Amino acid sequence: MILVFGRSGQVATELQRILPDAVFLSREEVDLSDPQACASAIAVHAPDAVINAAAYTAVDKAESDEEAAFRVNAAAPGAIAQAAAERGVPFVHISTDYVFSGDGETPFSPGDDTAPLGAYGRTKLEGEKRVAGAGGAYAILRTSWVFSAHGGNFVKTMLRLSESRDSLNVVADQIGGPTSARAIALACYVISGQLRAHPEKSGIYHFSGGPDTSWADFARTIFDLAGKSVRVEDIPTSAYPTPASRPLNSRLDCSSLANFGLARPDWRADLLDVLKELGAQS
Repeated sequence: MILVFGRSGQVATELQRILPDAVFLSREEVDLSDPQACASAIAVHAPDAVINAAAYTAVDKAESDEEAAFRVNAAAPGAIAQAAAERGVPFVHISTDYVFSGDGETPFSPGDDTAPLGAYGRTKLEGEKRVAGAGGAYAILRTSWVFSAHGGNFVKTMLRLSESRDSLNVVADQIGGPTSARAIALACYVISGQLRAHPEKSGIYHFSGGPDTSWADFARTIFDLAGKSVRVEDIPTSAYPTPASRPLNSRLDCSSLANFGLARPDWRADLLDVLKELGAQS
């Protein structure tokens, strides 16, 4: 049995579709701001593997509430990893491109130096360190620009705005890989299974959709595939200030995924599937 922390988030929702027999823990059942409760849940359920699909993802809010972000993104994963290690079960933890500075144009490799720009990235990085230091079999899956047919995400925001706007200003100097929540969920499932048999594969991995693109070009593709007549005007990040700094370079080198027989998913194909699902929902 696989135990999943999270139930309503984008990745957790997709995991429910592919793992109907897994146990999913909602915020009401286990509060991730209580690390001890997270560790106790593993003792109660005695799983064969653990996936953490829950996180504090309010990037801007974290700037003024870093303590809360730290409990969820660092203390809780550390406690989960420790409990999993004590039971000898693998732990798959989802992290983020925000652990990097975003400098340059070269894709970041898993072993590259980290230098988060804000509170969200700092707390996620500390979570990585605690997971890796727990001593058990683990995989940290850094990903970026998550989208799906549910929850809040860029695709749904663009479609909503297209209903009332014929032109949108979208940031064009941030480059990264849009990644579907379903692709992340499938990767987590595959990796958790392989870690049970091959704990030596433990480590940090990158998983993002390809090809790399800008937010502006991502928006253009969304409108094109959805049949929306919306003009996208390129703007620099400086023209759209936010409390938390965003990395300009979110490119991730995903070549080490070959250790699990995985490859970068094509986000354009995944976007088509999401648009079809949203069409069916409407």
